[in-house]
Amino acid sequence: MAENGLCKDGEQERLIAEGVTEIGGRLPVNTDGGLLGNGEPIGASGLRQIHEIVLQLRGTAGTRQVPGTPRVGYTHLYGAPGASAVTILST
Repeated sequence: MAENGLCKDGEQERLIAEGVTEIGGRLPVNTDGGLLGNGEPIGASGLRQIHEIVLQLRGTAGTRQVPGTPRVGYTHLYGAPGASAVTILST
């Protein structure tokens, strides 16, 4: 989170403990369970993240739906050394 500028370094643990990153929080993270909830689709993790963001932006994520009307989705992915990607989608 800090590496992406979403909070200051060292604030992550407090934000998670306060529920900020939960589906109903100010900064929902891993709304579909992330890799722990879905397993590691080797080579397709980024696509899985984008799929979840599209569902959220369309309002079709079912029980995982972020409250309100999300307008922006952000994914961050890294793999082998030097390989990373960010995708920002908006309505």
